[in-house]
Amino acid sequence: MKSKGNFGDYSRNFITDVPADLESEQALFFEQTIPRFAEEAIYIYSFKENRMIFASGWEEVVGYKDDEINMLAIVNMSAPEFAPFSHDLNDKALKFIHNKSKDLEKYSFTIELKKIHKNGQEVPISARVGVFSSENGKIESIIGRFQINRSLIFGKIMRYAAYGPDKEKFEEELNKILFYHLAISNKEKEALSLVAKGYSFKEIAHELGVSHSAIEKRIIPLYKRFDVKSLTHLVSFAYDNNILP
Repeated sequence: MKSKGNFGDYSRNFITDVPADLESEQALFFEQTIPRFAEEAIYIYSFKENRMIFASGWEEVVGYKDDEINMLAIVNMSAPEFAPFSHDLNDKALKFIHNKSKDLEKYSFTIELKKIHKNGQEVPISARVGVFSSENGKIESIIGRFQINRSLIFGKIMRYAAYGPDKEKFEEELNKILFYHLAISNKEKEALSLVAKGYSFKEIAHELGVSHSAIEKRIIPLYKRFDVKSLTHLVSFAYDNNILP
C-alpha cells in the first residue's frame, strides 16, 4: 500500500490555492448561467490559469466564503477516513482523462464522502467532478458539484462511479488502481444487488446486457477486496456495511 504522503501526487501537480476572482467577467457570467441547487456548492477550476475561476455556495455547505475557497482547500477538507481514497480517486480519474482527446466534456466521476466544515463538523456530501471545457483535445477546466446529502449512510466502504464515452474502461482502470481500498463502484454494486436477489451470473449478464465474464470481473474480485469466502458471505457483508439497502 502506498504511503499517505503519496496520495494526490499527480493531481497536486495541477492545482493551487488561488481562489476565484468573483468580480471577473467570466465568474459573473457563470453566476448567471450555471444553476445551483439548495445546499450545493459549485466550483470551476482552470488548468489553463492554474486557479479557481468560479465558486458558489461554499459558505452554506462547508462554511468557507466563495472568495476564499480554493482547490487545494477542497481537496484537503475530506474527513480523515475518506481522504486517502478521495485523493487517489481524483488522481487516477484525472490521469485517465488526460490520456483521452475526444468528447472530454462527457467524462465525470462521483463519490460519496464526508467533508470537514470550517467549524469542525462533518458534512455528508455527494460529489460529482467532470470536465467543464477542453481545447485541442486537452482539458481546460473542470467543474465540481458538492451537495449535502443527509440520507447517506456511511460504513467502511467507499462508493464511487465513473461516466463517459469509454465508461467501462474508465471504471475498469479505476478498479485496478483503487483495488487496495475498501471501495465499490456503481457497476459492481449493480451486479451485487442482483446477486442478493438470487440471480445467477448468467441471469445477471442477460439482465445487464453484458457477457458472463464481465459479471465475473465485477463480482469475483470483491471476495479478496472484502476478505469474504463465498457469495453468501459477500452479500451479508454488503448489507452489514450499507452497500446494499
